[in-house]
Amino acid sequence: MYFCSLNFEILMSIVIRRASKEDCPRIMELIRELADYERSPEEVTVSLSHFEESGFGSNPVWWAFVAEIDGVIYGFALYYVRYSTWKEQRMYLEDFYTSPEKRRQGIGTLLFERLIAEAKEKNFSGMNWQALEWNELAFSFYRKYNAHFDPTWVNCSIEFKNLKI
Repeated sequence: MYFCSLNFEILMSIVIRRASKEDCPRIMELIRELADYERSPEEVTVSLSHFEESGFGSNPVWWAFVAEIDGVIYGFALYYVRYSTWKEQRMYLEDFYTSPEKRRQGIGTLLFERLIAEAKEKNFSGMNWQALEWNELAFSFYRKYNAHFDPTWVNCSIEFKNLKI
């Protein structure tokens, strides 16, 4: 663990737990904060009802952990299962975020290590995620875990609303 410079009292007040459906409105607020931080606020188009159904409906496709201090959620980590024909089942970390006012207090470390524990419990072969190339704070954090940064793959996507077939 990487708690060397962190305040022990603050760490003891952080509760990491599985997200519940009731947490979805707050998680959506944090998702919007994340989009602002990543300079893409217009990209968040998911509705709260779709978000809730996707995580807590009859066929959930995502799972999450939240970080609370005194009953207020200040961070979250949302993942889904990815299958790799080369590497087996892996955790895909879709979003990982801590509110700016609570950064550098251990929330990210506790959330990330809870994700690692979850992936190991589920016998996933590893974890994948993306980070924006300019986000040096994120890269610095991930280096503590000996993360591999792969510069050879290019992200690709299609927006079906723009597709003419």
